[in-house]
Amino acid sequence: MNSPWAMSLLAEQTDVIAIDEPAGILSVLLAVLALLFAINAHPKYGKVFKVVPVLVFCYFVPTLLSTFKIIPHESALYDFVKGHVLPASLLLLIVALDLPAIMRLGWKAVVMLLAGTAGIVIGGPIALLICNKLFASGTLDPESWRGLAALSGSWIGGGANFVAIGKAANVTDEMLALMVIPDVLVANIWMAVLLFAAGKQEAIDRFVGADTSAIDDLKRRMEEFQARISRIPTMAHYMVILALGFGGSYFSYESGIKLNKWLEQRESLSFITNYFTAGTWKYVFATTIGLVLSFTKARNLEGVGASKIGSVMIYLLVACIGAHASFDNIRENLPLILVAAIWICIHIIVLLGVARLIKAPIFFVAVGSQANIGGAASAPVVAAAFHPALAPVGALLAIAGYVLGTYAGLMCMRLLMMVAGADTV
Repeated sequence: MNSPWAMSLLAEQTDVIAIDEPAGILSVLLAVLALLFAINAHPKYGKVFKVVPVLVFCYFVPTLLSTFKIIPHESALYDFVKGHVLPASLLLLIVALDLPAIMRLGWKAVVMLLAGTAGIVIGGPIALLICNKLFASGTLDPESWRGLAALSGSWIGGGANFVAIGKAANVTDEMLALMVIPDVLVANIWMAVLLFAAGKQEAIDRFVGADTSAIDDLKRRMEEFQARISRIPTMAHYMVILALGFGGSYFSYESGIKLNKWLEQRESLSFITNYFTAGTWKYVFATTIGLVLSFTKARNLEGVGASKIGSVMIYLLVACIGAHASFDNIRENLPLILVAAIWICIHIIVLLGVARLIKAPIFFVAVGSQANIGGAASAPVVAAAFHPALAPVGALLAIAGYVLGTYAGLMCMRLLMMVAGADTV
């Protein structure tokens, strides 16, 4: 087996994905989720999830499967789940929304969103300054500030701002591609930490002395509402729920594309597309549909499991995000990964400092952070990990993050230029 031919064959085999068909990947992910929840329900083996929440395993087990090439890092299934299943789940979770109770959550949620944004704006330049001192000259590309500027856009709003700020910084395609690994790796590790925190929220809130009365009130009202309208679901109920979820998701998808095109064709309004892309509008429409339906009899669908089906979709999304995360090529990108890691640590320090100052619950810390770093694709996921009734809070803050993204990203770009000593873009 030491012959060059054998070694070459072995190398080729290690690149082969065991299961790469979307249907097969879906089967594997659902089997993983079913196994984890079966263990969680077991009186003996389920004790492990009292230490590490089951949601963390739902995230990292698919990551391990993709790392060992059992399933791929990239698949049309992941794109479908993120593009269509997430809006459907968002709609179903919002249908039962108690909007007045959410409004009573108060100003702390907004403050934590702004604190998260501030942590990103100042964190990038500080991290670049630290790494310029740590590394020998030439370790970091002198033009890496351009890629980091694009990353700031990604971490204040999402993918649309990643591209928008990247264009403003005149980043090359090669540098943009290099930033993907630090972006995905560091952001996904932080998301896993937040999912872990969701399982320890009561202990953390007690430790910091946070006032959780508004959040507890929202949870209580939702539980009372569910108990009041709960009934045995029929086949018709499930059909209506699925039709509403996926029908609303598709309507949001098509409406987002058409609205984006309409805005682009009108010169006086085209600037809006700098902040809201077709993908962004999709989440806005799905959220809006859910909000409108929450004031109608459709809210009673919660009594036959609307939010439970929405939560199943959320767990599938978490599994897909975990499978998409890549820990390959870490060594080659180590300098940029270290910059990103220091950057996220500064973001966390700012968040925790402000949270301590205003005694904000860990839920506001988590969602304020993820509304920046993950945007509408993951802020509702993290919010739902704390309680399904809180998913709309993540969605609404993420939409606000999109608006902040371009302005804050340009500010961060200017600070990065100062650190890098660049005179012009």
